[in-house]
Amino acid sequence: MGNSMVTYTKYKSFLFFIKKYKETHHVPPQHLKDAFSEFAGGASHMSAEHLHRFMVEHQGELGCTLSDSEKIIEKILQMKRPAPSPENDKVKESLESVEVVDHQQRKQEITLDDMFHFLLLDEFNGPLKDEVHHDMSAPLSHYFIYTGHNSYLTGNQISSDCSEEPIINALKRGVRVIELDLWPTANKDDIKVDHGWTLTNPVSAIKCLESIKEYAFYASEYPVIITIEDHLTNDLRAKFAEMVTQIFGEVLFHPEPGCLKEFPSPESLKNRIVISTKPPKESFEANRIKDNENNSPLQNGSDSSEEETWGKDSPDSMQNESDGVNESDKISCECGNKSPDYKSLITIQNRKLKGSLKDKLNPDGELRRLSWSEKTLLKALESHGTDIVRFTQKNILRVYPSAMRVKSTNFKPHIGWIYGAQMVAFNMQGHGKQLWLMQGMFRANGGCGYVKKPQILMQKNQCDNNEYDPKVKMPVKKTLKVKVYLGNGWNLDFSPTHFDKCSPPDFFVKICTVGVGGDFWKKKTKVIMDNWFPVWEEEFEFPLTVPELALLRIQVKDKDQGKDDFAGQTCLPLSELKTGFRSVPLYNRKGDKFPNAKLFMRFQFQS
Repeated sequence: MGNSMVTYTKYKSFLFFIKKYKETHHVPPQHLKDAFSEFAGGASHMSAEHLHRFMVEHQGELGCTLSDSEKIIEKILQMKRPAPSPENDKVKESLESVEVVDHQQRKQEITLDDMFHFLLLDEFNGPLKDEVHHDMSAPLSHYFIYTGHNSYLTGNQISSDCSEEPIINALKRGVRVIELDLWPTANKDDIKVDHGWTLTNPVSAIKCLESIKEYAFYASEYPVIITIEDHLTNDLRAKFAEMVTQIFGEVLFHPEPGCLKEFPSPESLKNRIVISTKPPKESFEANRIKDNENNSPLQNGSDSSEEETWGKDSPDSMQNESDGVNESDKISCECGNKSPDYKSLITIQNRKLKGSLKDKLNPDGELRRLSWSEKTLLKALESHGTDIVRFTQKNILRVYPSAMRVKSTNFKPHIGWIYGAQMVAFNMQGHGKQLWLMQGMFRANGGCGYVKKPQILMQKNQCDNNEYDPKVKMPVKKTLKVKVYLGNGWNLDFSPTHFDKCSPPDFFVKICTVGVGGDFWKKKTKVIMDNWFPVWEEEFEFPLTVPELALLRIQVKDKDQGKDDFAGQTCLPLSELKTGFRSVPLYNRKGDKFPNAKLFMRFQFQS
């Protein structure tokens, strides 16, 4: 193919024999050679002016300036220079005058190989922007938000330990919504975080709150929202209000008295922590397991409860709820004037209206959040899809995994996103394709945890015939062309016998798009046998009807006689995908980036 040079290396297999295999060291693909020649005017070197044209016209880097191109060339040349040493310094001194003359006669330029090696560096030539670039001044309801479910659990939903460590890990990954289930301790005088009525071991609320304070803005300066499943007595709610006020101090945001006309923006809430839960008087309505198939909230006209409740509330809490004392007055009475009012700390109230499902989805009136299980959402989508889209333009919808997902698996997140659901809550304890989609979505906008919803979800149409409905197939808007050239780095990240005891791996790439119903496509490359440095040079086309809501999922596997071995994955939001030649880093099953494994690809959009 003209894009690789071959040497031979000995590959040890078992202890008894040695076999020689081809080892390919990549050279620039033909398409890159052609592009280099075009933009360099047929010359063997490329100047800053040539590189500038290449970056703007081929790579789509419209903001790249000539000065930026000069800096890129300087960076490339710096990487080529030998490490400082006394011997090199003497050579430098002896050649200094010659270099000055040469620099005056010829500007700094790069070769084709220079450009190729630079383009393989994902930290400089990755497929996504690495800074926040969305408008962050709109209300919170205008954003998808990186949301965790049962954020305190270390493993499964039934018997794992509760701990502050999963909360810390989530915040380090950029998660912006942390869920805490608050329960009275056994002696009813303190607060624990626990998955109620299960075999999980609790953790203290103070530990969780202090961890949130320490790591809230580790990965992003945009607000952290704490969603609370409240099983507390009146006394303990007052205690919790005092607790969060003392721990968070001025970082804790709560709205001024009166009804919010719209939610505050992520920009206005930078470095602030926000509370979201039911107002107290709604916290102790009869609880049900939220995914009870025999008591569907869509059948009986009632929304499911805030979260899974694996049993009933304690008798003490039920008694306090029915004593008829006004919640605010009672807290004030019990804790004195210096203590905060629990209800006043709630910025995003989880409320439900009475009546039919259409009534509950009325977008007007007091701002609120609805909390639905994945099954409730699926049922509602059958007949109220456009109502949900309208509701989420102003209000917030949170969707959480089924109670049956005991092993902390997850549902398909795009089912919520394509209808505008801002908080698609995920179990972060495991791994799998659905979690990879979640991680991919929130690589957008610099990984800040807030992604601005596309205009198609925010447009207010007066005519129902023109209203966006994800169930209705639309015409193709854009076609994504994906070229997979080659991959490398596995030899540095894996042991020689990781994939196969007797030979190098047999790599192939699976590529799929995920979005609205008409935008699901699956492709895969041929298998390259016995090669740590595979070259595929295959191109695929993906016609897309709503590309602004689509994700590109890429997975590399090693072909095996039984189950194919995992060799890396990534997921990329198409709304932010950079065009041109790109170095695409790969991640492990948990979503941690491999140090070296990557793909060299090209992306193009055609209208």
